[in-house]
Amino acid sequence: MGAFSIGYLTMSRHVDNAGAFYAYIAKGLGGSAGTGAGAVAVVSYLLILSGLVGGFGVGAADFAERLIGAGVAWWWFSAAAIVLVAVLGLQLIDVNGRVLALLLLAEVSVLVVYDIAFFVTPAPGAGVGSLDPAVLLTGSSGAIVLIAFSGFIGFANLTVLAQQARDLRTVLHAGYLSLLVLGVLFSASTWAIVATTGTGTVVAAADRHSTRLLFALAAERLPVALVDLGNCLYLTSLFAAALAFHHVCARYLFSLGREGVGASWWARTSTRTAAPVAGSLMATAVAAIAVLLTGGLELDPAVHLFFWSVITGALGVMLLVLLTSIAVIGYFRGVAGHGHGAWPTAVAPSVAAVLLAIALVLAVSSYGSTLGLPPGHVLGWVVPSGLAVVFATGMAWGAVLKRIRPEVYARIGMGARATVVRMGPEALVGR
Repeated sequence: MGAFSIGYLTMSRHVDNAGAFYAYIAKGLGGSAGTGAGAVAVVSYLLILSGLVGGFGVGAADFAERLIGAGVAWWWFSAAAIVLVAVLGLQLIDVNGRVLALLLLAEVSVLVVYDIAFFVTPAPGAGVGSLDPAVLLTGSSGAIVLIAFSGFIGFANLTVLAQQARDLRTVLHAGYLSLLVLGVLFSASTWAIVATTGTGTVVAAADRHSTRLLFALAAERLPVALVDLGNCLYLTSLFAAALAFHHVCARYLFSLGREGVGASWWARTSTRTAAPVAGSLMATAVAAIAVLLTGGLELDPAVHLFFWSVITGALGVMLLVLLTSIAVIGYFRGVAGHGHGAWPTAVAPSVAAVLLAIALVLAVSSYGSTLGLPPGHVLGWVVPSGLAVVFATGMAWGAVLKRIRPEVYARIGMGARATVVRMGPEALVGR
Protein backbone atom coordinates (compact mmCIF):
# COMPACT_ATOMS: atom_id res chain seq x y z
CA MET A 1 0.00 0.00 0.00
CA GLY A 2 2.94 2.30 0.56
CA ALA A 3 4.14 1.88 -3.02
CA PHE A 4 0.57 2.22 -4.28
CA SER A 5 -0.01 5.47 -2.39
CA ILE A 6 2.85 7.25 -4.18
CA GLY A 7 1.37 7.02 -7.66
CA TYR A 8 -2.22 7.15 -6.45
CA LEU A 9 -1.85 10.41 -4.55
CA THR A 10 0.28 11.91 -7.32
CA MET A 11 -2.47 11.21 -9.84
CA SER A 12 -5.09 12.62 -7.46
CA ARG A 13 -3.78 16.09 -8.30
CA HIS A 14 -5.06 15.62 -11.84
CA VAL A 15 -8.37 13.82 -11.22
CA ASP A 16 -11.46 15.71 -10.07
CA ASN A 17 -14.00 12.97 -9.43
CA ALA A 18 -15.89 11.60 -6.41
CA GLY A 19 -15.67 8.07 -7.85
CA ALA A 20 -11.97 7.60 -7.22
CA PHE A 21 -11.03 4.14 -8.53
CA TYR A 22 -13.63 4.32 -11.28
CA ALA A 23 -12.24 7.64 -12.54
CA TYR A 24 -8.57 6.70 -12.22
CA ILE A 25 -9.02 3.45 -14.09
CA ALA A 26 -11.11 5.14 -16.79
CA LYS A 27 -8.41 7.76 -17.35
CA GLY A 28 -5.56 5.27 -17.37
CA LEU A 29 -7.05 2.14 -18.96
CA GLY A 30 -10.03 3.42 -20.93
CA GLY A 31 -13.73 3.99 -20.43
CA SER A 32 -14.78 0.34 -20.56
CA ALA A 33 -12.30 -0.62 -17.85
CA GLY A 34 -13.63 2.34 -15.88
CA THR A 35 -17.24 1.17 -16.05
CA GLY A 36 -16.13 -2.31 -15.00
CA ALA A 37 -14.28 -0.81 -12.05
CA GLY A 38 -17.30 1.30 -11.15
CA ALA A 39 -19.48 -1.80 -10.98
CA VAL A 40 -16.99 -3.66 -8.78
CA ALA A 41 -16.56 -0.61 -6.53
CA VAL A 42 -20.29 -0.21 -5.92
CA VAL A 43 -20.77 -3.92 -5.15
CA SER A 44 -17.66 -4.12 -2.94
CA TYR A 45 -18.40 -1.03 -0.89
CA LEU A 46 -22.05 -1.98 -0.41
CA LEU A 47 -20.88 -5.36 0.90
CA ILE A 48 -18.51 -3.67 3.32
CA LEU A 49 -21.18 -1.22 4.49
CA SER A 50 -23.67 -4.03 5.07
CA GLY A 51 -21.10 -6.07 6.96
CA LEU A 52 -20.18 -3.15 9.22
CA VAL A 53 -23.75 -2.39 10.31
CA GLY A 54 -24.20 -6.11 10.94
CA GLY A 55 -21.04 -6.22 13.04
CA PHE A 56 -22.20 -3.18 14.97
CA GLY A 57 -25.50 -4.88 15.76
CA VAL A 58 -23.81 -8.04 17.01
CA GLY A 59 -21.30 -6.15 19.13
CA ALA A 60 -23.89 -3.78 20.59
CA ALA A 61 -26.27 -6.62 21.49
CA ASP A 62 -23.47 -8.55 23.20
CA PHE A 63 -22.26 -5.49 25.10
CA ALA A 64 -25.78 -4.53 26.22
CA GLU A 65 -26.42 -8.04 27.51
CA ARG A 66 -23.19 -8.16 29.50
CA LEU A 67 -23.51 -4.61 30.83
CA ILE A 68 -27.19 -4.36 31.81
CA GLY A 69 -28.57 -7.82 31.08
CA ALA A 70 -30.71 -6.59 28.18
CA GLY A 71 -31.56 -9.37 25.74
CA VAL A 72 -32.22 -7.22 22.68
CA ALA A 73 -31.88 -8.84 19.24
CA TRP A 74 -28.87 -7.73 17.23
CA TRP A 75 -30.91 -6.47 14.29
CA TRP A 76 -32.48 -3.69 16.40
CA PHE A 77 -29.04 -2.24 16.99
CA SER A 78 -28.16 -2.66 13.31
CA ALA A 79 -31.40 -0.89 12.36
CA ALA A 80 -30.56 2.00 14.69
CA ALA A 81 -27.10 2.28 13.13
CA ILE A 82 -28.57 2.28 9.62
CA VAL A 83 -30.99 5.09 10.50
CA LEU A 84 -28.33 7.23 12.16
CA VAL A 85 -25.86 6.67 9.31
CA ALA A 86 -28.59 7.60 6.83
CA VAL A 87 -29.27 10.87 8.66
CA LEU A 88 -25.59 11.79 8.97
CA GLY A 89 -25.03 10.74 5.36
CA LEU A 90 -27.13 13.69 4.22
CA GLN A 91 -25.26 16.26 6.30
CA LEU A 92 -22.29 18.42 5.40
CA ILE A 93 -18.99 16.56 5.16
CA ASP A 94 -17.36 18.79 7.78
CA VAL A 95 -20.06 17.82 10.31
CA ASN A 96 -19.31 14.14 9.75
CA GLY A 97 -15.59 14.87 9.78
CA ARG A 98 -15.75 16.35 13.27
CA VAL A 99 -17.73 13.36 14.56
CA LEU A 100 -15.28 10.88 13.05
CA ALA A 101 -12.23 12.83 14.25
CA LEU A 102 -13.39 12.82 17.87
CA LEU A 103 -14.22 9.12 17.78
CA LEU A 104 -10.90 8.27 16.14
CA LEU A 105 -8.90 10.22 18.71
CA ALA A 106 -10.62 8.42 21.58
CA GLU A 107 -10.26 5.00 19.94
CA VAL A 108 -6.55 5.39 19.24
CA SER A 109 -5.89 6.70 22.76
CA VAL A 110 -7.53 3.69 24.42
CA LEU A 111 -5.80 1.27 22.05
CA VAL A 112 -2.42 2.78 22.93
CA VAL A 113 -3.21 2.29 26.64
CA TYR A 114 -4.11 -1.35 25.94
CA ASP A 115 -0.89 -1.88 23.99
CA ILE A 116 1.23 -0.46 26.80
CA ALA A 117 -0.51 -2.72 29.31
CA PHE A 118 0.17 -5.74 27.10
CA PHE A 119 3.83 -4.89 26.55
CA VAL A 120 4.55 -4.43 30.27
CA THR A 121 3.02 -7.85 31.06
CA PRO A 122 4.66 -10.11 28.47
CA ALA A 123 4.29 -13.87 28.39
CA PRO A 124 7.38 -15.93 29.28
CA GLY A 125 9.82 -16.02 26.39
CA ALA A 126 8.05 -13.30 24.43
CA GLY A 127 10.23 -11.54 21.90
CA VAL A 128 10.32 -10.42 18.30
CA GLY A 129 9.74 -13.86 16.79
CA SER A 130 6.19 -12.95 15.84
CA LEU A 131 7.57 -10.25 13.53
CA ASP A 132 9.45 -12.79 11.42
CA PRO A 133 8.28 -12.27 7.79
CA ALA A 134 8.73 -16.01 7.18
CA VAL A 135 5.33 -16.41 8.83
CA LEU A 136 3.82 -15.02 5.63
CA LEU A 137 5.16 -18.01 3.70
CA THR A 138 2.93 -20.48 5.51
CA GLY A 139 0.02 -22.26 3.85
CA SER A 140 -2.38 -19.61 5.18
CA SER A 141 -0.49 -16.71 3.62
CA GLY A 142 -3.41 -15.82 1.34
CA ALA A 143 -5.78 -15.51 4.29
CA ILE A 144 -3.22 -13.44 6.18
CA VAL A 145 -2.78 -11.07 3.24
CA LEU A 146 -6.52 -10.63 2.63
CA ILE A 147 -7.38 -10.04 6.29
CA ALA A 148 -4.46 -7.61 6.66
CA PHE A 149 -5.49 -5.77 3.49
CA SER A 150 -9.03 -5.37 4.83
CA GLY A 151 -7.58 -3.12 7.52
CA PHE A 152 -6.39 -0.67 4.87
CA ILE A 153 -9.38 -0.57 2.52
CA GLY A 154 -10.48 2.80 3.86
CA PHE A 155 -7.18 4.45 2.92
CA ALA A 156 -8.08 4.91 -0.74
CA ASN A 157 -11.35 6.65 0.14
CA LEU A 158 -9.60 9.93 0.90
CA THR A 159 -9.81 11.08 -2.70
CA VAL A 160 -13.52 10.21 -2.91
CA LEU A 161 -14.25 13.22 -0.70
CA ALA A 162 -11.58 15.45 -2.27
CA GLN A 163 -14.15 17.49 -4.20
CA GLN A 164 -15.58 18.74 -0.91
CA ALA A 165 -12.20 19.52 0.66
CA ARG A 166 -11.21 23.18 0.96
CA ASP A 167 -7.60 22.44 0.03
CA LEU A 168 -6.47 19.41 -2.00
CA ARG A 169 -3.12 19.44 -0.19
CA THR A 170 -5.00 18.47 2.97
CA VAL A 171 -6.12 15.27 1.24
CA LEU A 172 -2.57 14.45 0.11
CA HIS A 173 -1.08 15.02 3.56
CA ALA A 174 -3.88 13.03 5.18
CA GLY A 175 -3.23 10.16 2.78
CA TYR A 176 0.42 9.70 3.69
CA LEU A 177 -0.19 10.34 7.40
CA SER A 178 -3.07 7.87 7.63
CA LEU A 179 -1.06 5.13 5.95
CA LEU A 180 1.83 5.69 8.36
CA VAL A 181 -0.41 5.73 11.44
CA LEU A 182 -2.36 2.66 10.32
CA GLY A 183 0.80 0.70 9.66
CA VAL A 184 2.41 1.58 12.98
CA LEU A 185 -0.77 1.12 15.02
CA PHE A 186 -1.77 -2.21 13.48
CA SER A 187 1.75 -3.60 13.75
CA ALA A 188 2.25 -2.46 17.34
CA SER A 189 -1.15 -3.72 18.49
CA THR A 190 -0.73 -7.12 16.87
CA TRP A 191 2.75 -7.48 18.35
CA ALA A 192 1.43 -6.44 21.78
CA ILE A 193 -1.32 -9.08 21.71
CA VAL A 194 1.13 -11.82 20.70
CA ALA A 195 3.68 -10.64 23.27
CA THR A 196 1.25 -10.74 26.20
CA THR A 197 -0.42 -14.00 25.13
CA GLY A 198 2.59 -15.94 23.95
CA THR A 199 3.50 -17.07 20.46
CA GLY A 200 2.50 -20.65 21.13
CA THR A 201 -0.87 -19.85 22.71
CA VAL A 202 -2.17 -16.81 20.83
CA VAL A 203 -4.07 -18.90 18.24
CA ALA A 204 -5.83 -20.90 20.95
CA ALA A 205 -6.69 -17.67 22.77
CA ALA A 206 -8.11 -16.18 19.58
CA ASP A 207 -10.23 -19.29 19.00
CA ARG A 208 -11.52 -19.10 22.56
CA HIS A 209 -12.36 -15.39 22.67
CA SER A 210 -12.96 -14.66 18.96
CA THR A 211 -13.60 -10.93 18.40
CA ARG A 212 -13.38 -10.32 22.15
CA LEU A 213 -9.71 -11.31 22.43
CA LEU A 214 -8.51 -7.72 22.84
CA PHE A 215 -10.99 -6.99 25.63
CA ALA A 216 -10.48 -10.34 27.35
CA LEU A 217 -6.75 -9.62 27.60
CA ALA A 218 -7.40 -6.06 28.74
CA ALA A 219 -9.80 -7.26 31.46
CA GLU A 220 -6.95 -9.24 33.05
CA ARG A 221 -4.66 -6.20 33.21
CA LEU A 222 -6.73 -3.01 33.40
CA PRO A 223 -9.66 -1.55 35.39
CA VAL A 224 -13.17 -2.56 34.34
CA ALA A 225 -14.00 1.02 33.36
CA LEU A 226 -11.24 1.04 30.74
CA VAL A 227 -12.39 -2.29 29.35
CA ASP A 228 -15.98 -1.06 29.08
CA LEU A 229 -14.76 2.15 27.47
CA GLY A 230 -12.83 0.07 24.95
CA ASN A 231 -15.96 -1.93 24.18
CA CYS A 232 -17.91 1.27 23.58
CA LEU A 233 -15.21 2.66 21.32
CA TYR A 234 -15.04 -0.61 19.39
CA LEU A 235 -18.71 -0.07 18.57
CA THR A 236 -18.15 3.56 17.66
CA SER A 237 -15.28 2.50 15.39
CA LEU A 238 -17.63 0.16 13.53
CA PHE A 239 -20.20 2.94 13.32
CA ALA A 240 -17.59 5.43 12.10
CA ALA A 241 -16.43 2.97 9.44
CA ALA A 242 -20.03 2.37 8.37
CA LEU A 243 -20.58 6.12 8.05
CA ALA A 244 -17.41 6.52 6.01
CA PHE A 245 -18.28 3.69 3.62
CA HIS A 246 -21.84 5.00 3.35
CA HIS A 247 -20.34 8.23 2.01
CA VAL A 248 -18.15 6.28 -0.40
CA CYS A 249 -21.07 4.23 -1.76
CA ALA A 250 -23.20 7.35 -2.20
CA ARG A 251 -20.48 9.22 -4.05
CA TYR A 252 -19.64 6.36 -6.39
CA LEU A 253 -23.31 6.12 -7.34
CA PHE A 254 -23.41 9.91 -7.71
CA SER A 255 -20.40 9.88 -10.05
CA LEU A 256 -21.81 7.09 -12.20
CA GLY A 257 -25.14 8.90 -12.45
CA ARG A 258 -23.61 12.29 -13.22
CA GLU A 259 -21.59 10.93 -16.12
CA GLY A 260 -24.47 8.93 -17.59
CA VAL A 261 -23.01 5.50 -16.85
CA GLY A 262 -25.83 4.85 -14.38
CA ALA A 263 -29.32 6.28 -14.10
CA SER A 264 -29.39 10.08 -14.12
CA TRP A 265 -31.35 10.22 -10.86
CA TRP A 266 -28.38 8.68 -9.07
CA ALA A 267 -26.77 12.12 -9.29
CA ARG A 268 -29.47 13.95 -7.32
CA THR A 269 -28.06 15.97 -4.43
CA SER A 270 -29.40 17.84 -1.42
CA THR A 271 -30.09 21.52 -2.08
CA ARG A 272 -28.99 22.30 1.50
CA THR A 273 -25.83 20.24 1.95
CA ALA A 274 -24.97 19.11 -1.62
CA ALA A 275 -24.81 15.53 -0.31
CA PRO A 276 -25.74 12.84 -2.88
CA VAL A 277 -29.28 12.09 -1.73
CA ALA A 278 -30.11 9.32 -4.20
CA GLY A 279 -26.86 7.45 -3.64
CA SER A 280 -27.26 7.79 0.12
CA LEU A 281 -30.78 6.38 0.06
CA MET A 282 -29.70 3.48 -2.16
CA ALA A 283 -26.84 2.60 0.19
CA THR A 284 -29.22 2.74 3.15
CA ALA A 285 -31.72 0.47 1.40
CA VAL A 286 -29.10 -2.16 0.53
CA ALA A 287 -27.76 -2.25 4.10
CA ALA A 288 -31.30 -2.62 5.45
CA ILE A 289 -32.08 -5.46 3.05
CA ALA A 290 -28.87 -7.27 4.03
CA VAL A 291 -29.80 -7.09 7.71
CA LEU A 292 -33.36 -8.25 7.02
CA LEU A 293 -32.17 -11.22 4.94
CA THR A 294 -29.59 -12.27 7.52
CA GLY A 295 -32.15 -12.13 10.30
CA GLY A 296 -34.93 -13.72 8.26
CA LEU A 297 -32.75 -16.62 7.13
CA GLU A 298 -31.39 -17.04 10.68
CA LEU A 299 -27.79 -16.78 9.53
CA ASP A 300 -24.96 -15.99 11.92
CA PRO A 301 -24.62 -12.18 11.64
CA ALA A 302 -21.07 -12.15 13.01
CA VAL A 303 -19.87 -14.69 10.45
CA HIS A 304 -22.11 -14.48 7.40
CA LEU A 305 -22.91 -10.76 7.43
CA PHE A 306 -19.98 -9.11 9.18
CA PHE A 307 -16.93 -11.22 8.38
CA TRP A 308 -17.94 -12.69 5.03
CA SER A 309 -19.24 -9.40 3.62
CA VAL A 310 -16.25 -7.33 4.69
CA ILE A 311 -13.72 -9.91 3.45
CA THR A 312 -15.52 -10.27 0.10
CA GLY A 313 -15.69 -6.50 -0.27
CA ALA A 314 -11.99 -6.28 0.55
CA LEU A 315 -11.25 -8.78 -2.22
CA GLY A 316 -13.07 -6.53 -4.69
CA VAL A 317 -11.19 -3.47 -3.45
CA MET A 318 -7.89 -5.34 -3.84
CA LEU A 319 -8.74 -5.87 -7.51
CA LEU A 320 -9.50 -2.16 -7.86
CA VAL A 321 -6.24 -1.14 -6.20
CA LEU A 322 -4.30 -3.40 -8.59
CA LEU A 323 -6.07 -1.96 -11.63
CA THR A 324 -5.53 1.57 -10.34
CA SER A 325 -1.78 0.97 -10.02
CA ILE A 326 -1.68 -0.08 -13.66
CA ALA A 327 -3.92 2.85 -14.60
CA VAL A 328 -1.53 5.33 -12.97
CA ILE A 329 1.22 4.11 -15.28
CA GLY A 330 -1.04 4.34 -18.33
CA TYR A 331 -2.31 7.80 -17.45
CA PHE A 332 1.08 9.41 -16.92
CA ARG A 333 2.50 7.70 -19.99
CA GLY A 334 -0.27 9.35 -22.02
CA VAL A 335 0.43 12.82 -20.63
CA ALA A 336 4.23 12.55 -20.61
CA GLY A 337 4.44 12.52 -16.83
CA HIS A 338 2.62 15.83 -16.29
CA GLY A 339 5.86 17.28 -14.93
CA HIS A 340 6.41 14.47 -12.42
CA GLY A 341 9.46 12.22 -12.39
CA ALA A 342 9.63 8.50 -13.14
CA TRP A 343 9.48 7.43 -9.48
CA PRO A 344 5.86 8.45 -8.73
CA THR A 345 4.54 7.88 -12.25
CA ALA A 346 6.14 4.59 -13.30
CA VAL A 347 8.51 2.92 -10.83
CA ALA A 348 6.43 2.98 -7.63
CA PRO A 349 3.17 2.07 -9.42
CA SER A 350 4.93 -0.82 -11.18
CA VAL A 351 6.26 -2.17 -7.88
CA ALA A 352 2.79 -1.81 -6.37
CA ALA A 353 1.16 -3.59 -9.32
CA VAL A 354 3.49 -6.59 -9.06
CA LEU A 355 3.04 -6.93 -5.30
CA LEU A 356 -0.72 -6.46 -5.52
CA ALA A 357 -1.00 -9.04 -8.29
CA ILE A 358 0.78 -11.57 -6.08
CA ALA A 359 -1.44 -10.62 -3.14
CA LEU A 360 -4.60 -10.98 -5.24
CA VAL A 361 -3.62 -14.44 -6.47
CA LEU A 362 -2.89 -15.55 -2.91
CA ALA A 363 -6.14 -14.03 -1.64
CA VAL A 364 -8.30 -15.65 -4.32
CA SER A 365 -6.64 -19.05 -3.87
CA SER A 366 -7.22 -18.88 -0.10
CA TYR A 367 -10.66 -17.23 -0.17
CA GLY A 368 -12.53 -20.36 0.91
CA SER A 369 -10.20 -21.12 3.80
CA THR A 370 -10.30 -17.46 4.87
CA LEU A 371 -14.07 -17.77 5.32
CA GLY A 372 -13.64 -21.07 7.15
CA LEU A 373 -15.18 -23.13 4.35
CA PRO A 374 -14.20 -26.78 3.82
CA PRO A 375 -11.82 -27.51 0.92
CA GLY A 376 -13.57 -27.50 -2.45
CA HIS A 377 -16.68 -25.70 -1.18
CA VAL A 378 -18.58 -24.08 -4.05
CA LEU A 379 -18.58 -20.62 -2.44
CA GLY A 380 -14.80 -20.67 -2.42
CA TRP A 381 -14.75 -20.13 -6.17
CA VAL A 382 -18.25 -18.84 -6.96
CA VAL A 383 -17.87 -15.58 -5.02
CA PRO A 384 -14.46 -14.54 -6.46
CA SER A 385 -15.76 -15.53 -9.89
CA GLY A 386 -18.82 -13.39 -9.20
CA LEU A 387 -16.63 -10.33 -8.73
CA ALA A 388 -14.96 -11.09 -12.06
CA VAL A 389 -18.39 -11.37 -13.67
CA VAL A 390 -19.38 -7.99 -12.20
CA PHE A 391 -16.25 -6.43 -13.69
CA ALA A 392 -16.84 -8.07 -17.08
CA THR A 393 -20.48 -6.96 -17.08
CA GLY A 394 -19.42 -3.40 -16.32
CA MET A 395 -16.89 -3.50 -19.16
CA ALA A 396 -19.55 -4.83 -21.51
CA TRP A 397 -21.83 -1.94 -20.56
CA GLY A 398 -18.98 0.44 -21.32
CA ALA A 399 -18.59 -1.13 -24.76
CA VAL A 400 -22.32 -0.69 -25.34
CA LEU A 401 -22.13 2.98 -24.35
CA LYS A 402 -19.19 3.48 -26.69
CA ARG A 403 -21.28 2.18 -29.57
CA ILE A 404 -24.74 3.63 -28.92
CA ARG A 405 -24.02 6.69 -26.74
CA PRO A 406 -20.53 7.91 -27.65
CA GLU A 407 -21.12 11.30 -26.03
CA VAL A 408 -21.67 9.56 -22.68
CA TYR A 409 -18.69 7.26 -23.14
CA ALA A 410 -16.46 10.24 -23.92
CA ARG A 411 -17.05 11.82 -20.51
CA ILE A 412 -16.50 8.68 -18.41
CA GLY A 413 -14.13 9.58 -15.58
CA MET A 414 -14.25 13.33 -16.26
CA GLY A 415 -16.07 14.10 -13.01
CA ALA A 416 -16.98 17.74 -12.46
CA ARG A 417 -15.75 18.57 -15.96
CA ALA A 418 -18.17 16.12 -17.57
CA THR A 419 -20.24 17.76 -20.29
CA VAL A 420 -22.50 16.37 -22.96
CA VAL A 421 -20.78 16.51 -26.32
CA ARG A 422 -21.76 15.07 -29.66
CA MET A 423 -19.13 13.09 -31.49
CA GLY A 424 -18.74 10.17 -33.80
CA PRO A 425 -17.01 6.85 -33.17
CA GLU A 426 -13.81 8.10 -34.78
CA ALA A 427 -13.28 10.44 -31.82
CA LEU A 428 -13.23 7.51 -29.42
CA VAL A 429 -10.20 5.73 -30.84
CA GLY A 430 -7.88 4.87 -27.96
CA ARG A 431 -10.59 5.03 -25.32
